[in-house]
Amino acid sequence: MPDNRRGLIYGASAYALWGAFPLYWTLLEPAGAIEILAHRILWSVLTMAVILVLARRVGHFRALVRDRRRLVLIGCAAVVITVNWGGYIWGVNNDRVVETSLGYFINPLVTVLMGVLVLGERLRRLQWAAMAIAFVAVALLTLDYGRPPWVALVLAFSFGTYGLLKKQAGVGAVESITLETLVIAPFAAAYIGWLVVAGESGFGTHGVGHALLFTTTGIITAVPLMLFGAAAIRVPMVSLGLLQYLAPTLQFALGLLVFREDMPASRWIGFGLVWVALVIFTVEAVNHRRRQLRLVAQASAA
Repeated sequence: MPDNRRGLIYGASAYALWGAFPLYWTLLEPAGAIEILAHRILWSVLTMAVILVLARRVGHFRALVRDRRRLVLIGCAAVVITVNWGGYIWGVNNDRVVETSLGYFINPLVTVLMGVLVLGERLRRLQWAAMAIAFVAVALLTLDYGRPPWVALVLAFSFGTYGLLKKQAGVGAVESITLETLVIAPFAAAYIGWLVVAGESGFGTHGVGHALLFTTTGIITAVPLMLFGAAAIRVPMVSLGLLQYLAPTLQFALGLLVFREDMPASRWIGFGLVWVALVIFTVEAVNHRRRQLRLVAQASAA
């Protein structure tokens, strides 16, 4: 199988798994969102430590720990991704799956906006048009919900910030996730310990199967990350960028068809505007990429 096709399969598998996460997190109820998050962090530390050794990245991890600048950036990324994970689990387990999908639909636009505000990047005309349409969509959804779509906004901005910090750090995925979960692990362990002492822990109190599901949270976290990493080195970034819409599309479908969440007409209009903005944004990005490649080819031929 050609590397490009294998990469597409890896990428599609990663985003499909991320898109199916709502089905998984609801299996861990009646445990609360913070308890599920704490277990995810602790089991992820163990899983990533094993992967770190098997992938022979221990040397890279040690170099990361000795680099003060990268250590601070990854420490900040750890806090931000914890907010993202917690917000997502809370949203899924509080009947807001459709709203969580909105967060990941608008994430590419938020990422671009952060590039403008933080890195001083400049937007092209159609990118500004996409941003304006997305802003109108969020305003309309705020009126529809009777409140700002906080879950979606927290997910979009936390993940956008996470991506920005990771870009600045320039660290490999395995050692980065290992350090991120390691930074938060003491707080997660303390919270679980408090739940146990208070007699409010859900781990082991709802049967062996439920407890075993908790232990798989590390694997569930690691597998799509490894698939994404394998895809990133095999397919063009444009293809990977298009694949990212698979996850929120699946989440949106699950919210409607499986969890039966309400979707009034005004909400359809809001989501429709978001999708229009994404079409404009994506088509413009693909065309811009093609123009850049054509200019490079012409310059090389000359």
